Amino acid sequence: MRELTMSEISLVSGAGDDCSSGSGGSAGNDLGGVVDSAGLGKDLINIYEGVVAATSHIIERVANAL
Repeated sequence: MRELTMSEISLVSGAGDDCSSGSGGSAGNDLGGVVDSAGLGKDLINIYEGVVAATSHIIERVANAL
């Protein structure tokens, strides 16, 4: 058994020419548009903190209005 070349991988995976050659270019693993999976956790934390800040602001505005 031998390893497949990049051109053979694109033929059997159905990815066309989207596979990365390993020498730069785009990443072969693209999870729903997420190419930088290492930064995904930080992005989720930032989104959560933004939602908490917005909710806190709304609660404060409603409390001051009453």
